[in-house]
Amino acid sequence: MLYPIKVVDIELSQPIPTIEGLEGYMGLQGLVRLHGVPLGYVKAPISLGKCTAATLGKLILEEHSEAIIGQLLKNGLASPHRPADFKLEDLLDLPPVEYDGEWPLVTVAVCTRDRPDDIKLCLEAIAQLDYPNLDILVVDNAPTTERTKDLIDHHYSQVRYVHEPRPGLDWARNRAILEAKGEIIAYTDDDVVVDRGWVKAIALTFSEHPDIMAVTGLVVPYELETEAQVLFENYGGFGRGFEQKRYHTNLGEPMPWQWLGAGQFGTGANMAFRRSIFEKIGYFDPALDVGTPTNGCGDLEMFIRVIRSEYVLIYEPQAMIRHRHRREYAQLKRQISFNGSLYALWSSLAITYPDLRISCLKIGIWWMFYWNIRRTVVAFIHKTQFPRDLILAEFRGAFAGFTAYQTATQKVDNVVQEHSWQTEKPLPIHYHPVLNQKLKAKQSGAIAIRQIELSRPLYSLSDLENHSKVRIFVSWNNSPFGSFDYRNNYRNIAVASLCQLIVSQFGANLLDPFGNSVGKANLAHSIHTIMSKYGISPQDSIASLPDSITVSVVIATFDRPDDLRNCLNHLQNQNTRRLIEIVVVDNHPDSGLTLPVIADFPAVILVREPRQGLAYARNAGFVASRGDIIIATDDDVTVPPDWIENLITPFTRPDVMVVTGNVLPIELEHASQQAFENYGGLGRGFKPLEVGGSWYDLFPYKPSPTWSLGATANAAFRASIFCHPNIGLMDEALGPGMPSGVGEDTYLFYKVLKAGYTIIYNPKSFVWHKHRKTREALERQLYGYSKGHVSYNLTTWLNHGDWRGLAQVLLGLPYAHYYRIKERLLKRSDYPFSLIWLEICGNLAGPWSLWRSRLRIQREGRSKAYIPVQERLQLTQEEAILQPEYQSAHASSLMP
Repeated sequence: MLYPIKVVDIELSQPIPTIEGLEGYMGLQGLVRLHGVPLGYVKAPISLGKCTAATLGKLILEEHSEAIIGQLLKNGLASPHRPADFKLEDLLDLPPVEYDGEWPLVTVAVCTRDRPDDIKLCLEAIAQLDYPNLDILVVDNAPTTERTKDLIDHHYSQVRYVHEPRPGLDWARNRAILEAKGEIIAYTDDDVVVDRGWVKAIALTFSEHPDIMAVTGLVVPYELETEAQVLFENYGGFGRGFEQKRYHTNLGEPMPWQWLGAGQFGTGANMAFRRSIFEKIGYFDPALDVGTPTNGCGDLEMFIRVIRSEYVLIYEPQAMIRHRHRREYAQLKRQISFNGSLYALWSSLAITYPDLRISCLKIGIWWMFYWNIRRTVVAFIHKTQFPRDLILAEFRGAFAGFTAYQTATQKVDNVVQEHSWQTEKPLPIHYHPVLNQKLKAKQSGAIAIRQIELSRPLYSLSDLENHSKVRIFVSWNNSPFGSFDYRNNYRNIAVASLCQLIVSQFGANLLDPFGNSVGKANLAHSIHTIMSKYGISPQDSIASLPDSITVSVVIATFDRPDDLRNCLNHLQNQNTRRLIEIVVVDNHPDSGLTLPVIADFPAVILVREPRQGLAYARNAGFVASRGDIIIATDDDVTVPPDWIENLITPFTRPDVMVVTGNVLPIELEHASQQAFENYGGLGRGFKPLEVGGSWYDLFPYKPSPTWSLGATANAAFRASIFCHPNIGLMDEALGPGMPSGVGEDTYLFYKVLKAGYTIIYNPKSFVWHKHRKTREALERQLYGYSKGHVSYNLTTWLNHGDWRGLAQVLLGLPYAHYYRIKERLLKRSDYPFSLIWLEICGNLAGPWSLWRSRLRIQREGRSKAYIPVQERLQLTQEEAILQPEYQSAHASSLMP
């Protein structure tokens, strides 16, 4: 289950706000903008129902400082009024240069069919466009009612309504070409909310680049309120990045076959063309896209046609719209199945352009194996965050796409005959493009030379029509400090493009072009300047967990009274104001060794669990605990005074379900202790780590290395996970005390990640662990680890059908042993052969040990279910007394 994500805009020219009222959201996705220019996303955690300005500022600085500096430099380079010394401080308040030319007439064409509610929201946004010369056109495609017409007639007098009887989105697009008054046609869909500056960015791009014929733009999500919307955005959405991209073929060179995928160019929900291009290369192919058997790719086919005809297409992220993704899962599944229209696209290209048939075959085979088959296989190897049924829907859609184009062309012929008498204007269908002969005639290997002086206002580079390449020397106060080559393809270079090229080439070095300051120091100074401007603190303010949140500490023990006493003494010295409940689980109560220790700690709850096994013991402690957060630790650890508060701080975020901490050796006096630490110990380093469902998917052919996330000698859990239907308690068949060895904690981490939640490793919260002192104890421990690793991986396979676990057992572990032996033979490692052999024996014993553990669980039974505290309160006192997990040697209490 994916939870909603709050979508917001963050404008850096204004103070960064603290965003509140976020209860129920699992995260925040902010669109970072500077003077309206989109720079990228920032994905921020939510703590206690809000996302603070400090958190947002810190993340923006970490992820987008270079983009901010780059945009400021572009603004400064383009401005005729920039300061002479070109310091970053002077650029912070400098907005993008306003266009002072004549704005062309732009026709905004919205193609719709029977969605009056959607078109209403779309038209409301279009009515707010910041553009002086606008023609708004709605093409109603084969509607079954007149609700859209009535809506426009009564509420939008500035909108022209056109009825197109022939069903199919490309028929509607072609009708818009015929009806358009503007020299530029900007297409969008009815499920879109356009940004206020959308048309202005499109018109500016066309005005500054006379050679381009098509513009596509950025598509961001309007909302991410449902699981289907979050899934679609995680799948890739419609966005194509935040950098301007220019697509064209070099004269005499074929289009790269990879471009036939065409998705990188943009999408039909946000595309614009010079109207004149359609007279040169033809109209949209009505056998493609929604409303036909192909169900898509009419837009992509046109993009390919423009580029193949040796015209230019520009992806401009400032031309931004917001798309309202499908809210319902069934709608998303249907939409995903339409991705098979790519095969219809390649069929149409192969039929229309014989010279592209090899390329179409190549990309079709590559896409089938790399995308469709590979992802389907991975989905059956293990469950991914993207549901398997959606992957299968896309796979089935691919086969439907093979013959869809041929079927659609036949229907086009029928539609033409059926509707010819209803159409007021004849619509050209599709014909072969005429290549750009004007450019074709120019063949020259000459390289033009141009000098750019940055101390003066920039100007367009002209007179480049006879050169395919230009070498640009960049100067400051008439002293060149760098150069670069640019393939202009016989086209002049506008100021906007020139600014982008210079910033891409030199970046923050433009602030110190002759390198008088060290590059990193210069960048650090620039970042500090930005921090000061936007009020960003270098240290993020960490939200603290409210004192009302209670914590239970569960200690499982097995006949180690001295270690237990030491652990309890340190737990009583915690620096905290919250209520702390300590639960000790005696996993060998018949010995009588634990009870005398507990007698000296009246506030401690004692739970008896006679069934041996660490997972049994921990589960009994979890079930008996009443805290909102439950911490697991061992009796042989020593905890510092601030341990609990450091460990539980990340739980301010609702997506965090597990927090682990570092485990350090308290002594290394014995050879076995040193050997265990060399083996890897229990610590996981000193760098924090955060992983979630996407990390679970990073390893398609081997299991997620959850063993690298920490251990339950130092781990905290949100109590609610223990009654989560996809997580639950620890698997009793795993862990010390069972034949299987270990793996109870790593398997619990696996289930948490698989459910899509977050695990944080926080090295600031550490404990001191007493390693085994004798060689025999060390060997037993390593042997158990080796068995447990196999048991864990087999459990993921047996319980979840995750074939990665089986692959690790059959392939990954043998290779690891081979590598260790090779390194030892080559004397590049001092890891002893005896321990390598011990691990091999443990791995071989793993399957048999897991089987024995499962048989034992069948005999002794599972742990009792975890009951949330609120539900326990509903039990009568008599019922509670009958619950053995609540019985203790002393009256339970909370220790302040």
